[in-house]
Amino acid sequence: FAFVILIMVSYLFLLVVCLEVQIIPAHGEISLGESKFFMCEAIFGKFMIKKKTHFRLSFFNLIIKKDVRFKILSNNHLQIHGIKKTDEGLYTCEARLMARGEIDLRVIKVIVNVRPTVRILQSELNATADVGQPAKMTCAVDGFPEPMVTWTRNGVDLEAGEKYSFNEDGSEITIMDVTKLDEGEYTCIAKNKAGKDDKELSLRVFVKPKITYIMNQTSSEMDEQVTLTCEASGDPTPTISWSSGDHVFTEGEQSPDGNVVVRSDARVSSLTLKYVKYTDAGQYLCTARSAIGEDDQRAYLEVRYTPKISGTVAVYTWERNPVNITCEVKAFPSDVSTVWLRDGLQLPNSNTSNIKIFRTPTSSYLQVTPEYESDFGSYNCTASNEMGTESKEFLLIQAEVPSVPSIVEVRPFSTTALIQYEEPESTGGVPVLKYKALWRMKGKGDWMQRVYEATDDSSNEVTITGLKPETSYELKLTAINGKGESERSLAEFFKTQPVRNPNPPKLEGTLQPKGNSLKVSWTKQDDGGSPILHYLVRYKPIHATEWKPEIRQPSDSEYVVLRGLKWDTEYNIYVVAENEKGKSTPATMSFKTSSKPEAIPATQGCSSTALSMNIILWAGILVVAFVLLLLAVDVTCFFVNKCGLIMCLCGKSGTGTKGNNLEEGKAAFMKDESKEPIVEVRTEDECTANHNAAGPIEPNETTPLTKPE
Repeated sequence: FAFVILIMVSYLFLLVVCLEVQIIPAHGEISLGESKFFMCEAIFGKFMIKKKTHFRLSFFNLIIKKDVRFKILSNNHLQIHGIKKTDEGLYTCEARLMARGEIDLRVIKVIVNVRPTVRILQSELNATADVGQPAKMTCAVDGFPEPMVTWTRNGVDLEAGEKYSFNEDGSEITIMDVTKLDEGEYTCIAKNKAGKDDKELSLRVFVKPKITYIMNQTSSEMDEQVTLTCEASGDPTPTISWSSGDHVFTEGEQSPDGNVVVRSDARVSSLTLKYVKYTDAGQYLCTARSAIGEDDQRAYLEVRYTPKISGTVAVYTWERNPVNITCEVKAFPSDVSTVWLRDGLQLPNSNTSNIKIFRTPTSSYLQVTPEYESDFGSYNCTASNEMGTESKEFLLIQAEVPSVPSIVEVRPFSTTALIQYEEPESTGGVPVLKYKALWRMKGKGDWMQRVYEATDDSSNEVTITGLKPETSYELKLTAINGKGESERSLAEFFKTQPVRNPNPPKLEGTLQPKGNSLKVSWTKQDDGGSPILHYLVRYKPIHATEWKPEIRQPSDSEYVVLRGLKWDTEYNIYVVAENEKGKSTPATMSFKTSSKPEAIPATQGCSSTALSMNIILWAGILVVAFVLLLLAVDVTCFFVNKCGLIMCLCGKSGTGTKGNNLEEGKAAFMKDESKEPIVEVRTEDECTANHNAAGPIEPNETTPLTKPE
């Protein structure tokens, strides 16, 4: 019975217990390039069955034994040598129990992890400090699974915040507001299950030049030396230069006498003045430059010195003509006391009523009105400050009349003559103001004269007019200044030309605001001894072959306006003067019209007629409106106050206590229907009779009302 029970239990065990396959290890993660063993076991209950098992690479659908890197050992181990990324996939271990016809299998997923690699696209990055700009550094990372990227500097992990920010995968770091302290090495680290890799990147931070030290200096004139010092920072190290005004100082001695010396060493530069002069005072500019920028600051050198006096030493004038003697003073400190002296006496005084003094912050003016010969002579200006005193003598000299001017050439025409002259050798100490030309017929008659204002140009020529054709004349010239008139020059003789064709006029063109109109003005020249009859004007585009129709202008005309010209076109113009003898040679000129505007304003396009019509129209509207307004006021007065023009014309009477009718007269009553009239009653005949006769005046808007009866 026990044996039967044992057999039955064994049978039941065989029915319940199944074949089971196990793969060790159960997870198949392998690093790229490694070799790996996988053990496959077939278990029946608690017993291991040593049966042949088969491994297959289901991913390739190939039997493993076809790849030499894959080996199935006798102990059912699967060995993979030098695993590749392409070896990833599902691997199946299959076991068969032939006695029971039972089959079992297990599948393991093999994952190949790839160790991270970090690649640097730019190993060194340049940035500029203190300009509010960020710097970005990037590393390219590969690996499986996806690596985690971190950044370190000097062994310290960098975290996202105000200073640093990162992109999504961490491969790019942004450094905010770069400063010089951010310069150095940064490490990009990538980690995953297969390992880690890192690379270093270098950040080079350049700093713009900045003046860090400069100081103003104060010195006294003729001190041995004074030095201005300038210090600057920056990376790369800046070069430092000095300048004053337009003059740039370079390294070494800057003047023949060696008075200015510049020395530079690394980030410091100095400018030394060995012997200080008052003209050295002012600002000196220190400039620090490098490849990425520059900075500059000014140092001010104050030089304390005694007053320096300048001004015109010799001043000319004449009796009763006031003149200013100017004493210009430069000094530092600028608190200066200035006095005028003559013969040791301070001016003005009780004996000098003809002298006044005017002052400005930098000058003192002595105004002298000479009355006697003794007023001319030497005057002394003395200026003092805390550094010392300076004096200077000024001379007041009596002016003379100019010397005689000389006539260089006379160019006679029929009725005019052009005189060229040389200025007098001596102006007498004061400017020549005018020139006087005197002429008459040769050896007879009174002298004709004309005065010409002296000009600043160097033409030195005047023109006399009103001469007779083919007549001999003699000519003299004098110069005039404030003192008086020079002697007359030697006589110059000339003979006018006979009656002939006129000289061409002088032309001047003025482009009008519209742009395609030109005003051509002319100045009459010598008429050739015969009055100008008219001026002939012709014009044409410069590239045209035919001239526009001739325009004839009267002799007293001075200009013509050419309208309706082509836009952006160059024109030739000539003007001819004509007298009884014939025509002058043409006076010519060229000009170019403006480019055509895109749109011409309406005010420019309206003709004068249209403008006049608009004015008349608006005036008519205003008059009608004014008349209607007056009519409305009059109607209101008629119905409200029983007065006005309509009341007078209609002759409407009011109601009164005296029983007056329409023929007897009319009266205006108060607005409150009072029966008392406020003006006297008169008949229409009396109104008519008194309209043009003396007597009581009919009330109007400005006539006071009479008292009621």
